[in-house]
Amino acid sequence: MSEELPATTVRETKATKEAKETRTAQDAAGPLHAQAAEEARAAGSAKAAGPAGSPRAAKKTGSARAAKGTKGKGAADQPVEPVAPLDWSNPLRDPQDRRLPRIAGPSGLVIFGVTGDLSRRKLMPAVYDLANRGLLPPGFSLVGFARRDWEDQDFAEVVHDAVKEHARTPFREEVWQQLTEGMRFIPGDFDDDDAFEQLRKAVEELDASRGTSGNYAFYLSVPPKFFPKVVQQLKKHGLTDAPKGSWRRAVIEKPFGHDLDSARELNALVHEVFDPEQVFRIDHYLGKETVQNILALRFANQMYEPIWNRSYVDHVQITMAEDIGIGGRAGYYDGIGAARDVIQNHLLQLMALTAMEEPAAFDARSLLTEKLKVLRAVRLPDDLGEHTVRAQYAGGWQGGAQVPGYLEEDGIDPASTTDTYAAIKLGIDNRRWAGVPFYLRTGKRLGRRVTEIAVVFQRAPHSPFDSTATEELGENAIVIRVQPDEGMTVRFGSKVPGTSMEIRDVSMDFAYGESFTESSPEAYERLILDVLLGDANLFPRHQEVEESWRILDPIEEYWASHDKPAQYASGGWGPREADEMLARDGRSWRRP
Repeated sequence: MSEELPATTVRETKATKEAKETRTAQDAAGPLHAQAAEEARAAGSAKAAGPAGSPRAAKKTGSARAAKGTKGKGAADQPVEPVAPLDWSNPLRDPQDRRLPRIAGPSGLVIFGVTGDLSRRKLMPAVYDLANRGLLPPGFSLVGFARRDWEDQDFAEVVHDAVKEHARTPFREEVWQQLTEGMRFIPGDFDDDDAFEQLRKAVEELDASRGTSGNYAFYLSVPPKFFPKVVQQLKKHGLTDAPKGSWRRAVIEKPFGHDLDSARELNALVHEVFDPEQVFRIDHYLGKETVQNILALRFANQMYEPIWNRSYVDHVQITMAEDIGIGGRAGYYDGIGAARDVIQNHLLQLMALTAMEEPAAFDARSLLTEKLKVLRAVRLPDDLGEHTVRAQYAGGWQGGAQVPGYLEEDGIDPASTTDTYAAIKLGIDNRRWAGVPFYLRTGKRLGRRVTEIAVVFQRAPHSPFDSTATEELGENAIVIRVQPDEGMTVRFGSKVPGTSMEIRDVSMDFAYGESFTESSPEAYERLILDVLLGDANLFPRHQEVEESWRILDPIEEYWASHDKPAQYASGGWGPREADEMLARDGRSWRRP
């Protein structure tokens, strides 16, 4: 026969169990969620207790809750001794685990244009990868909106195929099943009021069944001309009105306008519906690990910052090269061009991160302050004809195949003056960078796909080796490789083994894939998670967008009033005019 435990022991045992469960929930949820849970629990207990001073209230207040399990055993009417809080921590939680604070709370994502190429190749696989890594809540919901006559099952099948083909992490059936339970599809056009009413009902149903707490982000993966219509429909049907304590956010893909005036007009329309802090403008380059590493490289190390200025740096080259043509994007690309498509957002953002002063903190406001200082200090060259170049790729051989020129592509007007290559020289008028040129270039059908930032240093002021073999000694450089081989290279001179003092360039290389066991997440993984967390560090704000257009607009206006673009052979590294642009300054382009 089992021995009956004393009542005091029973009370302490149950109190210990309750305290342990509470502490476990708090550890798993993080400090913010734990605080919210404690407040909700306190509110629920007060409600259950009834009016203050009643016998029921007396039983449910203070430490008496710890004796809840003794009810029915004659202990409920006895005075209960208070139980001291236990000094307990979750033994399974590693204090070095950096993941827990980065797990999204209850939330959902609505993707407009969900049948598009971006959604299939990037967005839906990124959502799956986040879920697979345990960074999404169990009740996460995904709603698609597009002009397809699909049922929820059809949408789930499309997402399944996209995940199978493009996801970075292995496919797991249990993760997939959990995601599909929260998937919905709404067919309709952007001016279809009935469709938006269905969307509102779907959000309300998911909120009740999946526990999303009214938190939703609306991802506008649609052409920019539809941005105003979509946000106005969201407002009209009450989808932007978040319940108290919840949030609603809008995610907008580039381009953010086609010039300064259109960008200001678009910002004004969007901000009529969403507050500026609710709008997340995605520049996927800022989600890349190597771009974020620019800040770590500069401000977490003492060896670089002292020489990161005009006293040591000769010039900076920022390159984004693609080895493909326009593909099937003729309708989007013609009239936009390389400068508007890449320089206005990607390359100017990379330049701002490279040139900015140290921020007071790693938060959105501090980063915005320092990046704006750089963009507002940018100075255009006096002669735009001498220091800017635009060009179009011509037919040729690339990758062992003959490819057409830009004007021969399907859907392109043979008289088009849209640039597929653009190179510009900029200056920054501040104490750190005065006199240091920044060369930005981008192009399609170039030698290889690569994006890099090269900080090229001045030559040594005096070399005692000039009388020896130094023909292969170039300039020192720090090269940050954004893609595809993420990492960094430091180039410097070293003696060649032998009897003579022969000096040539060597490289010291750091690669993410070799230094870290975990592969770098895709940019959209980081950015979608940041949207759900409300972390705006890696998102350009509307002030940055407008300053970028202020820089590019005079260049575009100059090009529009002058001759047609130059031509360059596919598979090469751009037009002769671009090489001449740097040669006038006594410099040359790096060969990535």
